[in-house]
Amino acid sequence: MIKTDILIIGAGPTGLFAVFEAGLLQLKCHLIDALPQAGGQCSEIYPKKPIYDIPGFPEVLAGELVDNLMEQIRPFQPGFTLGERAETIEKLDDGTFVVTTNKGTKHHAPVVAIAGGLGSFEPRKPLLDNLAQYEDNGVAYMIKEPEVYRDKKVLIAGGGDSALDWSIFLTDVAQEVTLVHRRNEFRGALDSVEKVQHLKNQGKIKLMTPAEVVSLHGDGKLEKVMVRNTDTDEDTEVAVDHFIPLFGLSPKLGPIGNWGLEIEKNAIKVDNTLDYQTNIPGIYAIGDVNTYPGKLKLILCGFHEATLMCQSAYQRIHPDKKYVMKYTTVGGVTGFDGSKKEAPKAVVKAID
Repeated sequence: MIKTDILIIGAGPTGLFAVFEAGLLQLKCHLIDALPQAGGQCSEIYPKKPIYDIPGFPEVLAGELVDNLMEQIRPFQPGFTLGERAETIEKLDDGTFVVTTNKGTKHHAPVVAIAGGLGSFEPRKPLLDNLAQYEDNGVAYMIKEPEVYRDKKVLIAGGGDSALDWSIFLTDVAQEVTLVHRRNEFRGALDSVEKVQHLKNQGKIKLMTPAEVVSLHGDGKLEKVMVRNTDTDEDTEVAVDHFIPLFGLSPKLGPIGNWGLEIEKNAIKVDNTLDYQTNIPGIYAIGDVNTYPGKLKLILCGFHEATLMCQSAYQRIHPDKKYVMKYTTVGGVTGFDGSKKEAPKAVVKAID
């Protein structure tokens, strides 16, 4: 069983920043996320989209923000359970919690902070009659291990950043990469679109637009797909080993909605900005997953909520201790790895 001080459900920006604030209080954190990497939507959906309202950054790419947060929390050595969804929660007699994932991994902590953004993400699936038949037999909705596609024929469907970025990446891995999009125009980053066009001109990517996959075929395992040109209604058979539809992720509150928390419009109600505690003492909700009067779904607001949550969590974990806040400009930042960041001390010298 994994034990920690604060168990954070969701490894998006708010959850990651909570690790830093908890670290300043010498509290250890472990994060659970259903996605295969940290960063939430910023990593999975729009890593190359610019964000303009992060203090101190006139402009920062979502993926770079996540990279910076990961570097910021590195000294506090957080643990991660990725690619698993928080499924059940049990409150023990001593008031602590045990959270179990869909894969059976158990986590024990006195404080649980739900920072799941808009909830757990489920892939948007194409409407194909026999789709489920080929799931895990040639059809996948996320790329967790690129080496699976080494020397294989891969068809990716989609027109966003994920579809473009993975198509580009897999040209150096797969035997053949085909990108299918229902429109001629893509909605991803311009440099990615230009890169795909360049790779197409080199014969490294087969681009099929405007088109969509209309049927899947194979004996037990996916062997070919039928792609229809939406302008001409002409069908083309494409031999494939893997079909990866990347149509984005649909947010759902998921199993957390069954934890006995007070829910309002698919969000978790909290105590109106006092410390973002839910109706269950010891369980907090921070970031886009919560709701209260005046709520704004902004990353910077999530950072603020994470800060106040950690202060409350400290008092819950150490009820007999009084924490005196010190500015990092004064006290510095001491990591669990032994690292220390602090401002240079002024030199006091007597004058003769």
